[in-house]
Amino acid sequence: MNRTPPAAAPTPTREELLRWLREDDASRLGQLWTMADETRRRNVGDAVHLRGLIEISNHCVRECAYCGLRAPNRSLRRYRMTADEIMACTAAAVEFGYGTVVLQSGEDDGIRQQWLADVIRKIKSETSLAVTLSLGERPEEDLAAWRQAGADRYLLRFETSDPVLYKLIHPPRPGRLSDRFAILNQLRELGYEVGSGVMIGIPGQTYDSLADDLEAFRRLDLDMIGVGPYISHPATPLAKHSGLRPIPPEQQVPNTELMTYKVLALTRLVRPDANIPSTTALATLNKDAGRELGLSRGANVVMPNLTPPQYRTLYEIYPSKACLFENAEDCRSCLKNRILAMGRTIGQGPGSRRQTA
Repeated sequence: MNRTPPAAAPTPTREELLRWLREDDASRLGQLWTMADETRRRNVGDAVHLRGLIEISNHCVRECAYCGLRAPNRSLRRYRMTADEIMACTAAAVEFGYGTVVLQSGEDDGIRQQWLADVIRKIKSETSLAVTLSLGERPEEDLAAWRQAGADRYLLRFETSDPVLYKLIHPPRPGRLSDRFAILNQLRELGYEVGSGVMIGIPGQTYDSLADDLEAFRRLDLDMIGVGPYISHPATPLAKHSGLRPIPPEQQVPNTELMTYKVLALTRLVRPDANIPSTTALATLNKDAGRELGLSRGANVVMPNLTPPQYRTLYEIYPSKACLFENAEDCRSCLKNRILAMGRTIGQGPGSRRQTA
């Protein structure tokens, strides 16, 4: 029997966003999951796109209060992959049928403009892969050179739209202004597909602030949006002093698995045609079913890890990440089987955003 599709879910107002963020009734939340999943199906289909993640360097010049890669963390052994190691990972991406590789690092000044441009050109000339970069705040001339070399997308999470909280957790480099919204606009003007996102449950983050984040997703017309829970790293100031900005307990957003699903589902409703990953951080909170629940509540992307095993444990933004000890083949097989078991399909090709509005 043919099923009549339900009407498209209306875009939630700010008041509705706030109500959903505070909603704890399981049956009501079931309605939210259904709306998000149906909106996902109508706008981006059943395909789940696999983006092969390559963590090319864990060097970082920044002192972010929440991240284990922060420069003052002297206990972390640092690495930077060679061009040959990166190309070996891209060959694996081709073999596994992925459409995209994501080159991710800390904010590493040791990654030179020309060196990375040459790597990007080599990937584009030898494969049909889309190239996504996630390298932090870089000068506009670097971003322009890498776009000219063939990079397709750039991910730069603004983490929180609250300027006071952002400054507390993300101090700027000496003599430089940290304005991620301005950089996102630059990326758009340079012709990149643009991705961003936030952390959920940062100490000092209020429900109003999180609603602002969701409204920013809508306003910025982002192509990719990643949302994940704040997970404490013991070698960071935020782990040791969570009261950076004291707020009343009833206003503090929890960094729970449930809150992450709520934000993921609402993200799908405010930006129906964006590519949205079910993140590794979500899988870290719930290793058995986190990725599947994310995919059934609005997500359409997963990012299997292609980073060589000797480097994976060193890319420690937060501890105990999911899939740390799997090799690339195991990771691919596991994710593929999980996706097919849900009745979803594996996306083919680059999986760029299909804009519907």
